[in-house]
Order: sequence, then C-alpha cells, then structure tokens
Amino acid sequence: MAREPPDKTKNLDELEGTEWGPPTYDSYLVGTCHRLRKKPIGRLTVEDLRILIGQKIGLRFLVPLALEVLEREPLVAGDFYEGDLLSATLSAGRDFWTREWDWAEQLRRIVANLEQIPPEISEAVREFKSAVPSTE
Repeated sequence: MAREPPDKTKNLDELEGTEWGPPTYDSYLVGTCHRLRKKPIGRLTVEDLRILIGQKIGLRFLVPLALEVLEREPLVAGDFYEGDLLSATLSAGRDFWTREWDWAEQLRRIVANLEQIPPEISEAVREFKSAVPSTE
C-alpha cells in the first residue's frame, strides 16, 4: 500500500498536531531542535535532517525525506562526516524500523549498494542489521 507523502510545506508542529513551545533546557541542541520544528520540512537541510532524526524527532515525516536524499547520495554529509545522515537514519531504532518495514528494506538496499562502508558508520550499519532482520 503506497503512502501519502508528507506535506513539505508544513512543519513538524503542524504535521504532528503538537506545539512544543519554547525550550525548557538551555543547550544548543535543544534550542536547535525546537527551532527546526518550526521550519517547513521541505526546507530542511541534510544537517537539519541529521540532527532531528538523530534525536528521534518526527521520524515518520523525516525518514522518508532522508531516504529520498540517501537514494541519490548515500554518503551525503551534514556538518560532521561523510555518511552522517545515513548513520543517523540507521540509528532510528528497532521499534521504529519494526513498524516501518518498507522503509527499513529501502534503507537496507541503500546500504547494500555501497561499494565501501566508511569506518565512521560501520557500527551503525552493524547495529541496524542485527536489530532489523531482513524480510527477504
């Protein structure tokens, strides 16, 4: 069954029907996550996606966007290292991936098509493969 893609003109607060309000903890990461929830998801950068997915925020709306990017450029880099978006996406967690088998299989194919796995993401690849067994 095909899914309706998320409305890229809306932000996470609108899509999730929640309002986080101002941050209650003073840190760069918390402030950034709160700010990014107000940005239309279609305008999120690779780094924005890496941050939010890495914090497991808005996964059902952001993982499909990350997969679109990763299909084109699997080792795309945010601000940290080659493959950091892939690493964050792989680390979305067993609970998420067991609910979203079709996306898990898409991610598994992206990883399988890599000629070489950079050392920075090898642990995330290993953990994903052991946490989310293939259905094939």
